[in-house]
Amino acid sequence: MTQAPDSSHPLTVVVAALTYKRPHDLDELLPQLVRQAEASADEVRVLIVDNDPDAGARTQIAGFGRAVLYQHAAEPGIAAARNVALDSAGDADLLIFIDDDERPVDDWLALLLDAYRRYGTAGIVGPVISSFESAPEPWITAGRFFDRRRLPTGTPIDIAATNNLLLDLRVINRLGLRFDVRFGITGGSDTLFSRQLRAAGEQMTWCDEAIVTDVVPTSRSTRTWVLQRAYRSGNSWIATSLAMHPTRMGRLRVRVDLGSRGLLRAAAGALLAAAGYASRRAQWQARGRRTLARGRGLLAGALGTVYAEYKRS
Repeated sequence: MTQAPDSSHPLTVVVAALTYKRPHDLDELLPQLVRQAEASADEVRVLIVDNDPDAGARTQIAGFGRAVLYQHAAEPGIAAARNVALDSAGDADLLIFIDDDERPVDDWLALLLDAYRRYGTAGIVGPVISSFESAPEPWITAGRFFDRRRLPTGTPIDIAATNNLLLDLRVINRLGLRFDVRFGITGGSDTLFSRQLRAAGEQMTWCDEAIVTDVVPTSRSTRTWVLQRAYRSGNSWIATSLAMHPTRMGRLRVRVDLGSRGLLRAAAGALLAAAGYASRRAQWQARGRRTLARGRGLLAGALGTVYAEYKRS
């Protein structure tokens, strides 16, 4: 288990944002990260990991001088880029991940560091709320697809994404944890990483005040994207569950268990959607179709299908 940090000494911190061909997002995010890093009493460095094979963000980052570090992650896939962030953090105490299309509240960094000093757990996780480039259609609003979890600060949690995550690198390095590159184009490497962290007996803690806002582009606030993401979510969940079991018999049990759950979920989703269409209730229609899509993803994963959401042409 993690020991509580010594609050009398400043921490060395790397704040890492992974990017892939999003110069406009970096234009908005980087000044915010630099401002919070410079205001911190701890030693904070801002790192951009560029997963563009052409290193498209290099020139843009150069404009910030020494205030921002740059690393090129030429290997395709977000898992490889996350590992570059781990490696680039070096001997820092903490690594904090934020997405390039997110915007932190003004005291986000200070809130995460305060929570780390208070709870001393291997991970501190903050909430993500969504804003939209354009108003989503009523179907999206009715399904509440972009409403994410909110928990009381101090709540222990079992799973986390890297969109708002602080990691104690002493723990990560002691355990030898890495992001599994097999999930680089399918998604789910952060899910597996956090599940492995918990399986090793380490704790993660929620900090509800350390908010980041996810800027949802118009291309994602659509039925097609929502349903594809639900399918991928189910598909990657079974993939990470299989990766957690080293034995053939264990993986067989996972396939049977989660495949059965997927079948039941798909059936329940289809019934809910049908009831929604019959009663003209948009919320039932929307949530039923998403439940059906996630169930299909689970079932497909149990049968060996892998959905590559981030596959590049």
